[in-house]
Amino acid sequence: MRIHDLSPLERSRKNRKRVGRGVGSGHGRTSCRGHKGQKARSGGTIVPGFEGGQMPIQRRLPKRGFTNVFRKEIAVVNLRDLSRFEASAVVDLEALKSAGLVRKGEGEVKLLGKGDLAYPLTVKVDRVSKTAKEKIESAGGKVELL
Repeated sequence: MRIHDLSPLERSRKNRKRVGRGVGSGHGRTSCRGHKGQKARSGGTIVPGFEGGQMPIQRRLPKRGFTNVFRKEIAVVNLRDLSRFEASAVVDLEALKSAGLVRKGEGEVKLLGKGDLAYPLTVKVDRVSKTAKEKIESAGGKVELL
């Protein structure tokens, strides 16, 4: 079989609808736009959300809450996630990103104490919980805040 032997399945390819090419085509005269009205006119488009003059749903429904534009994105890492690093390694933002524990856009990193740590690590993060700090230091590791 060669490329010039290939053809699409029968009836799998539809022809484009050609409007405004005479009454005999079936798509002539009003060109499938119906009679009169805004959608029949040239340039007559209706903006999304317009409901014919009725109060639109986005204005009828009550609004709640707000979006804090000053919020900080804080990535959360648990102690159990640090088990993928070898003993006495330095765990910083770059190491966490390369391990897939922190995404590229997340700014600060907070270490939480869920799980256990069996060997010493040097951890450099922005924030750390009290239990996480105690567990790392009891394993012989060190916590440095940035």
